[in-house]
Amino acid sequence: MSGHSKWHNIRIRKQKMDAVKGELFTRLTREIIVAAREGGGNIETNARLRQAVEKAREASLPQENIRRAIQRGTGELPGVSYDRVIYEGYGPGGVAVLVEALTDNRNRTVSELRSIFSKAGGNLGEAGCVAWMFEPRGVILISADQVDEDKLTELALEAGALDIRTEGKTYEVVTAHDDLDKAKQLFVSRGIPVESAEINMIPHSTVPLTGREAERVLNLMEQLEEQEGVQRTYANFDIPEAVMEAVA
Repeated sequence: MSGHSKWHNIRIRKQKMDAVKGELFTRLTREIIVAAREGGGNIETNARLRQAVEKAREASLPQENIRRAIQRGTGELPGVSYDRVIYEGYGPGGVAVLVEALTDNRNRTVSELRSIFSKAGGNLGEAGCVAWMFEPRGVILISADQVDEDKLTELALEAGALDIRTEGKTYEVVTAHDDLDKAKQLFVSRGIPVESAEINMIPHSTVPLTGREAERVLNLMEQLEEQEGVQRTYANFDIPEAVMEAVA
């Protein structure tokens, strides 16, 4: 489990680093929407919109996002309705992969995901092909410099936790699906800062990978997570920490 667990922690830290950029994207998108609504969608005649679009491009906001923001502002595009969909497949080395997506176009999303899997040497499978290999669990991350292990163990037992793991300078407390909020609140009430608390799909067993095959799997995970509609990804690999850190 250590490899899969380590990757989960790396992704949590990366999400926190990306949060600032995400907040900037949100602000820029709103500015484009308002500017287009007030002065129209033509950047040549709408100075405020032109400035907003230039700022967005400088911040690397995707052109597609800019286009949609303008259309929402001019009323060409209504509010979007998203569907939650779980996709399943296999990566290099037979690694099982679950992909959770929010999409407003299932055909487009499944086509894009199929292409990502194929280019990485894997394949998108049918519903149910790998889901049985995973189980939902609550996962709480706590920095090791915020509490000593004995105290954490005591509180984790009080919260009914299923397991406690140490990943570098981070403690990982695993709970039953329904006990996540209770455990989190207990830690917080005792003055222990929680880095993250979320439901994670934990694999029943893992596939050990090294070398090029390990890199291919991690590159697949990166590509999946960069796909616009993807919210979360899960896989049952066990890869050496050094390889994961290098790719991440």
